Amino acid sequence: MRIDKVLLVFRKDWLEVRRNWQIMAPILLVPLIFCVILPSMMLLIPGTSSSSNGVGSLIAVLPEGVRSEIVGFNTNQTIAYLMLTFIFMPFFLLIPAMASSVISSDSFAGEKERKTIEGLLATPLTDGELMVGKMLVAFVPSMIVTLVSFVVYTAFVDFLGFSLFGRFVLPTINWILVIFLLAPAVSVAGIAVTVIVSVRVKGFREAQQLSVLIIVPIMGLVVGQAFGVLLLVPAVILILFAIFVVIDIIILKIGLNMFKREEILSRIS
Repeated sequence: MRIDKVLLVFRKDWLEVRRNWQIMAPILLVPLIFCVILPSMMLLIPGTSSSSNGVGSLIAVLPEGVRSEIVGFNTNQTIAYLMLTFIFMPFFLLIPAMASSVISSDSFAGEKERKTIEGLLATPLTDGELMVGKMLVAFVPSMIVTLVSFVVYTAFVDFLGFSLFGRFVLPTINWILVIFLLAPAVSVAGIAVTVIVSVRVKGFREAQQLSVLIIVPIMGLVVGQAFGVLLLVPAVILILFAIFVVIDIIILKIGLNMFKREEILSRIS
């Protein structure tokens, strides 16, 4: 595989992506909600923390190390701490999943709508170079957005929450593992599936609608975290990371085997 050819595909697609506000708007809007609006509501609006329900069941199943962190906290401090450092954590897996799926939905499906797919498939690039280049143009921006969102969220929580907690509460080892291990693995899985879908469907909107299915398992993590069924503690995060790495490898192999230029051209004609 020739890296310069992969980067050529990346640069070409990125020029298309950054000019398309159908793609850029959700990529910017979703992080704004998660990293600014949610913590601001929790810390600035009176009564938001005390009105949260179902946190008692989460406290009961917290590891001893975490429970020691909230010793001495009153009810409002405890609820705010658990919401900001635990319950909101899985939402940050939605950022790379949604951003990458929106971009990768435009990969081959967008090329078909713009009538540029024939020229792309006629280039002397290998199938692997095309696939990796198109995955890269979704992966790199989605991870940049995720990292920036994490930094902004941490700054907001620590700045606005210092008067409530009396100390900085982020980042924690759980957050670092989620952002730097689990989020990239989830992003790659979502991108690979979406690129495969976009090869098969006729247009960008159809590919984007099908790619929403990627969010379903992540929402399962959100629910599991909220009810204390599946806590994202280091051991669980590492296990999920290993599972997603295996899934990534399998999906990538399936994608490369399914990628047939002649079949794509026949679907267009």
